[in-house]
Amino acid sequence: MLKHICSPTCTHGVSPEDEKDVKEEFKVARRSFLRDAMVASGTAVSASALSVSMTPSAFAASAKPGSGMTSHYYIPASANTVLWGYFSKSAKPVVTVESGDFVTIETLTHHANDDAERMVRGDAGAESVFHWDSTKKGVNRRGAGPMDAKVGAGGGQGVHICTGPVHIKGAEAGDILEVRIIDVTPRPSANPLYKGRAFGSNAAANWGFHYGDTLTEPKKREVVTIYEVDATGERNWARAVYNYKWTPQTDPFGVVHPTIDYPGVPVNHSTITKNDKILQNIRIPVRPHFGTMGVAPAEADMVTSIPPNYTGGNIDNWRIGKGATVYYPVAVPGAMFSVGDPHASQGDSELCGTAIECSLTGTFQLILHKKASLPGTPLAELNYPLLETQDDWVLHGFSYANYLAELGPDAQNAIYSKSSVDLALRDAYHKMRHFLMTTQRLGEDEAISLMSIAVDFGITQVVDGNWGVHAVVKKSIFPARGV
Repeated sequence: MLKHICSPTCTHGVSPEDEKDVKEEFKVARRSFLRDAMVASGTAVSASALSVSMTPSAFAASAKPGSGMTSHYYIPASANTVLWGYFSKSAKPVVTVESGDFVTIETLTHHANDDAERMVRGDAGAESVFHWDSTKKGVNRRGAGPMDAKVGAGGGQGVHICTGPVHIKGAEAGDILEVRIIDVTPRPSANPLYKGRAFGSNAAANWGFHYGDTLTEPKKREVVTIYEVDATGERNWARAVYNYKWTPQTDPFGVVHPTIDYPGVPVNHSTITKNDKILQNIRIPVRPHFGTMGVAPAEADMVTSIPPNYTGGNIDNWRIGKGATVYYPVAVPGAMFSVGDPHASQGDSELCGTAIECSLTGTFQLILHKKASLPGTPLAELNYPLLETQDDWVLHGFSYANYLAELGPDAQNAIYSKSSVDLALRDAYHKMRHFLMTTQRLGEDEAISLMSIAVDFGITQVVDGNWGVHAVVKKSIFPARGV
């Protein structure tokens, strides 16, 4: 479907009744990106037409110097364009792009069925992904586990709906993929009852750090809270709509889910009790970002989307939003970039297990830095995901920097019993020391002193198996070094 550059006029593979919706989705997703800059045919974008957010980052020059033109691709979220719960180096790419190209990618939250009326109904793309009746599912495999798992195909060993993968032409192991996040917009509810609004779900779940450590009974309970976001962009805060305790849910195949143990299980709202008067008059700042984004690891053919790793993945850092740039070490041919787990907002630690899980559409520029060009640059020796914002560099430490290689054949299961914050802090320390010594040319003692007085270490997340600590250093403290 996506072997050429799509435009708002594309209707191939789309039924007549869905054509209007597709065009509207395309327009909405790009409304603050390239309003008038897109060439009518959709074949190219003039670099000069882009907004100030497109200024090259501190670490990279333009991908196609002198050309002034790049291509723009659009990838809708559908049952045919997502991998549910895993990264894969051998999955068929949905599109192949050149370095420097732009890609607008729709992403869906895997929690949409917590309130299908608000987050699925009437949305052709979401309906195709979440379809589940007594005979089939729109996306059968959900996770990297066995297909005959009792809870469902894939076992829920990986839960995030990842749109992609995108193949970057010429990418090889040892290269660096630079991903610039140009724009992020909420996916509006397609239900006419909720026009102009978007919704997200927060699940205080069994994998949350808090679970079992509560004051009131039952001690082990899962509570889902539905939040509303202004899809027009005029209001920069979210509000709680209602919450409910999870009750055992029977999926369309007849499997009972006493807990939130498998992604996309439809919640039967006749079995729950809604509490409407919650978080009254509290405004939650909206900071849209992608919890899961990265390239495919080399260590296994199919890797669960839950624990983050050296190639990125489920980092769950709210700073990975509009205007940010992330650098990923390429591990496999084509890099195989995917993105999902969209969030409307999240705090550091993601303590109860999830953020406001809310479907988003992002526009990205993908820039490839070849291995041969890296020596002598700040990207040399980079073997971890590096985040750059307008003001900061942010490094991500994990309990295990490369758990797939460090924990052996059963790594994808073993990681959940081995993580700790102190291990993640140690890794973040090692990475920041390396960063300061290589990119800022500091001695080890200088780097250690600077880390203690000017670097902020924070808990990224304690719920993703491979726990995370991020290290933030201000760009402004360094003199210009010509990078």
